[in-house]
Amino acid sequence: MRILASLFCLILALVGFAVGGVGYGWLLFTGPGPSPREVQLVIPRGASTTSVIRQLGEAGVIADPELVRQLATHLRQRRALRAGEYRFPAGVSALAALRQVQEGRTVVRRLTVPEGLTVAQVMALIDAAEGLEGPLPIGLREGSLLPETYHYSWGDTRQEMVSRMQRSMNAAVADAWGRRVTGLPLSDPQSLVTLASLIEKETSVEAERTRIAGVFVNRLRRNMRLQSDPTVVFAVTGGRGVLNRPITRADLDLRHPYNTYQVNGLPPGAIANPGRASLLAAAQPAVHDELYFVADGTGGHAFARTLADHNRNVERWRQIERERGLRRD
Repeated sequence: MRILASLFCLILALVGFAVGGVGYGWLLFTGPGPSPREVQLVIPRGASTTSVIRQLGEAGVIADPELVRQLATHLRQRRALRAGEYRFPAGVSALAALRQVQEGRTVVRRLTVPEGLTVAQVMALIDAAEGLEGPLPIGLREGSLLPETYHYSWGDTRQEMVSRMQRSMNAAVADAWGRRVTGLPLSDPQSLVTLASLIEKETSVEAERTRIAGVFVNRLRRNMRLQSDPTVVFAVTGGRGVLNRPITRADLDLRHPYNTYQVNGLPPGAIANPGRASLLAAAQPAVHDELYFVADGTGGHAFARTLADHNRNVERWRQIERERGLRRD
């Protein structure tokens, strides 16, 4: 009887140990994890479940990676895992962390491209964007990338980002061209992009876009030179976009196909990447008889119908420049 009693006690102890072990394992798998703070992690392409669990353990997201691996196998939680960048909240359970990677709930990154940047400047932004991979494309046409905010994930390619910008620009141009007013002195959608790029670089004041578009359209119809300072900057910098000094008389006299002080009509192409508002302004310019505009010192412009009025506006602007120490006569 003593032998039977001892055997019964041993069986109870083993069962208790097994149940306790299963309970501990289940709690380890589904209960709060050890991480006291959010953890951001990049899962590489081709990573196995074992290596991902090990990586989660090394990052402090889960405890006892080997036991979690065994439990994941028994509970059939070894479905395909998706590469990418993940953000695991503090205290996330091992089960929740694995499911997050299985479902590919990656971090969504954002790249914002401001209006009016040149292609070279946009390429610099894309090149510096953390998480994008691969080479940058070359030979892109100026004005072919739509400025806006783009979402992407870690591991996306730079080529695909550029392709998305091109597709977005093509769609925006097609929309604006389809909504253009009749009688515009524009031959095709690309000439609309070129005009829109001048508008984009001339003003950041939303209410002025269509008015400036109207000035340019009026000058084009009269065969007047557009005399747009941003085209001079584009010519002098070779499309880099930033001059970092005032425009000089020598700059205005530069013989260059993009210098609208020296050539008639629109330049041969865009000088920057215009946004949707400038594209629409080029397609639907304000109707007026103004032919001139110049900065007014407030961030906007003073407009004029006659050269005499314009000259007075220019003199006021020059006085403002002198007072600010920006001009030397």
